Amino acid sequence: MIEITDLTKYYGPNLAVDNITFTVEKGEILGFLGPNGAGKSTTMNILTGYLSATSGSVKINGHDILEEPQLAKRSIGYLPENPPLYLDMTAMEFLQFVADLKGVKRADRARHLAEIMKMVKITDVANRLIKNLSKGYKQRVGIAQAMVGNPEVLVLDEPTVGLDPKQIIEIRTLIKELGKQHTVILSSHILPEVSAVCDRVVIISRGKIVAVNTTENLSKQYSKSGKFRLTVEGPTKEIVQSLRMIPGVKSASVVGERQSGSSTIDVENDTQEDIRKQVFFEMARHSWPILEMRSMDATLEDIFLKATAGVAISSEEEVEQ
Repeated sequence: MIEITDLTKYYGPNLAVDNITFTVEKGEILGFLGPNGAGKSTTMNILTGYLSATSGSVKINGHDILEEPQLAKRSIGYLPENPPLYLDMTAMEFLQFVADLKGVKRADRARHLAEIMKMVKITDVANRLIKNLSKGYKQRVGIAQAMVGNPEVLVLDEPTVGLDPKQIIEIRTLIKELGKQHTVILSSHILPEVSAVCDRVVIISRGKIVAVNTTENLSKQYSKSGKFRLTVEGPTKEIVQSLRMIPGVKSASVVGERQSGSSTIDVENDTQEDIRKQVFFEMARHSWPILEMRSMDATLEDIFLKATAGVAISSEEEVEQ
């Protein structure tokens, strides 16, 4: 659906995007991440036709953004970080205006806009001035304008910025729903949100792609050994000794003891092999109840910090080896 090949962008002598290449498959929700100044916004502006590249190409649904701009842009709905809203219009007036710009047929317009407003849940504020809407509703109107014309690709730049936790959850749910009908590129600094929503992530730093893969695969790559936290009821010293005797266990260290007679222990194995079954059976053999066991693999935040610090994984093939 989206093909970005050898994309480079200079601002005068300054290199903003350095020969990047990646694709986005049809129906995929891709997280596009990077620190400030990494070239992320420049890439998104080239992708949506707001900027031209110094070299390289961007194809949307088979159409080159420079050679066939109208056909390429027809396939894109774009929500910038600051939604381009006309505050003195009502939500309905604004969407009708956008429909005019995008050439939506008048015969289909009423039904089309009604469906969009229902999906983003702004039907009840359709006739209110945008300037009188809350931040959350304004963001929904911004997403609605990106959906007008039913583009195959939606590019959402920081769609939950400035929203409260409830609104963030609502927008996150909406993005998941959009992913069932559209290809979505999501840029966000809220990394748990990206982990929860996206099928795959691309991380860019200093103009170069430093990581591309699913969060799960990147977590395996950046976590050279498996690690999990275990809470067990029983004698602490004996538990630790038993854990250390299990083949593959690299370390077992106590991180806390509770008055109830349980201990919390971090267990690390020296390979990627999952040893939780062995741990379960060992604890059961001694009748020491496991109260909790949870993975402590690298989070997207850990991956982001390592990748942008120079610990790069630039291809999915490298991760899978």
